[in-house]
Amino acid sequence: MPIGGTARRPGWTSFAPDAPIGTSSHTRFDRAGWARLRSAVPLTLDEGDLARLRGANEPISLAEVEQVYLPLTRLINLHVGATRGMARVTDDFLGRPAGRRPYVVAIAGSVAVGKSTMARVLRALLSRWPDHPSVELVTTDGFLYPTRVLEERGLMSRKGFPESYDVRRMIGFLSDVRSTGQGRTPVYSHHAYDIVPGEELVIDQPDILIFEGLNVLQIGTGHDAHHPFTASDFFDISIYIDADPDDIERWYEERFLLLQQTAFQDPRSYFHHFAHLTREQALVAARDIWARVNAVNLSENILPSRSRADVIIRKGARHAVKELWLRRL
Repeated sequence: MPIGGTARRPGWTSFAPDAPIGTSSHTRFDRAGWARLRSAVPLTLDEGDLARLRGANEPISLAEVEQVYLPLTRLINLHVGATRGMARVTDDFLGRPAGRRPYVVAIAGSVAVGKSTMARVLRALLSRWPDHPSVELVTTDGFLYPTRVLEERGLMSRKGFPESYDVRRMIGFLSDVRSTGQGRTPVYSHHAYDIVPGEELVIDQPDILIFEGLNVLQIGTGHDAHHPFTASDFFDISIYIDADPDDIERWYEERFLLLQQTAFQDPRSYFHHFAHLTREQALVAARDIWARVNAVNLSENILPSRSRADVIIRKGARHAVKELWLRRL
């Protein structure tokens, strides 16, 4: 890691003043420079695996898995080992039995930027490491208030904004997982666009927990100003997926048009009322939702948290990763 006047290796540079996060706290790698950090990590996925893990309109390739994801899994694997070592030191100091807690990976970024696909691919790759075969994935969608509550509070048009989440329950879940290795989270249905009544996802002693969502890196805790913790207090490493806002908007429109021809056609879908629009009408609807909701949330809440991420992954116009930034320790 180049700090101060140390020499720079080929393929990576310090942040320039006009770099995306606007600080000198991270080191920038081009894709080739990052790929060299893979070392001897084997590729454990094939095209069939990747086809099952891809999201709608997200053309991730095996080459990108090799060049971007495998070095990232190596970094996380090294972090897991170091974190376990530090935990043993604390246990020894306190004279208590050695315990193990999940290592928590946070993934943040805008709607339509590819968080869910990254989370699924990371989960598949990390679970193939012998040091941490048990990897669970939880999204912040499960901590959204039910539609009934959002309607009562006039927040349906603010869904995905910080105030639309049950922050106290989210923090309680993360605290439970970090202290006991166990936790319960509500289940969210994108089809119904609501929390599923009576259903819970049970997390039980995973080696790694991936926690993915829009606003996971925010400092604030919504309206609960007196709560002593924020979500980021419980993360071991945080990843932010970045791209030009114009590209993200286009990806959102393309995904909306795809869903309009597929999932929205189901009469049980919350968005079925979009199913019979013409392509032009659907595009107008997508642009309106983006402008009123997603663009505002990105600029006001999500993007300002980018500089707090340990790893920033920057995508180009075709969803392919171009550059990465790693926080200087």
